Amino acid sequence: MVESPSNKRKLKSMSKVIEIRSITRDFPLGQEVVKVLKGIDLDIERGEYVAIMGPSGSGKSTLMNLLGCLDTPTSGSYILNGKDASKMSDDELAEIRNKEIGFVFQTFNLLPRTTALDNVALPMVYAGATKSQRKERAEEVLRSVGLGDRMDHKPNQLSGGQRQRVAVGRALVNKPSIILADEPTGNLDSKTSVEIMNLFDDIHAAGNTVILVTHEEEIAEHAHRVIRLKDGRIETDERKRVHTPAV
Repeated sequence: MVESPSNKRKLKSMSKVIEIRSITRDFPLGQEVVKVLKGIDLDIERGEYVAIMGPSGSGKSTLMNLLGCLDTPTSGSYILNGKDASKMSDDELAEIRNKEIGFVFQTFNLLPRTTALDNVALPMVYAGATKSQRKERAEEVLRSVGLGDRMDHKPNQLSGGQRQRVAVGRALVNKPSIILADEPTGNLDSKTSVEIMNLFDDIHAAGNTVILVTHEEEIAEHAHRVIRLKDGRIETDERKRVHTPAV
């Protein structure tokens, strides 16, 4: 049976996890208004692997804050997984952040006196999961990021790379719509950076939507699509050909 055009459109929009239309973000500075984002249109499909790049002042951090529901736009719309985040209250944004977005920051942001297991389980507390559900899922996630033997360790007993793995596990625990990573290797040495980026590659290969915000070309190389911002607008949006090995 041939799909009708309306069904095709419906299916197409269902596969989009992010739909941004004419997003602007202004910040008052004394008597002036600084226009940081000047009309961004962006669609990201479920399962994509995207890097957002740009020099200081390009608007990439502001765009990341909007994508992460840490801020709302001055105008325009942001549909995340079918919900319009641009019109939400602070409480609604907090809920969507916890449920739909897995954050990974360069500074890890782990609770220092809490075990790796409890750090990973934390978003599930806010989501209302039971203690046994939290323990089971957090153990599963820590094993998947290569820390099955470090569950009871606190952050000060872990290396930088292991701490970032805990942070990645915490981002994955609620099975979010997107993984949003801001300079995820910024505090790591080059060998550990390679290991963490290989982990992101595996996370993407498992079917997750991954968005990296970075100024490093070698980090962006891992993504299958690179969006470059300049002066508050998208300058280029390039998709790479992903080579699949011949069978």
